[in-house]
Amino acid sequence: MSLSAFLILSAALFAVGLYGLLARRHVVAILLSIELMANAANLAFVAFGRFRGGADGQAFVVFSIALTVAEVAVGLALAMLLYRRHGDTHVGLAREMRQ
Repeated sequence: MSLSAFLILSAALFAVGLYGLLARRHVVAILLSIELMANAANLAFVAFGRFRGGADGQAFVVFSIALTVAEVAVGLALAMLLYRRHGDTHVGLAREMRQ
């Protein structure tokens, strides 16, 4: 496959994730959309690394995945807290948690 095919796939995945981020109102769906966008960026990094001939893209992706895992752990903890307080994971309920 060519580099452009990988980049087109990465752009499509990023666009689907962006749509999910803007259209969804539940915390878990938003977290899944962010994860999809991060994986699209990781795919682009790996594709650039492969076609450039070095392991720089793969090394960057390892750190990116570690950061994404930490972000998801914090996000799921907040989603569980939101569900315990309100019985739902709708984003509009999170404004009441500021107090």
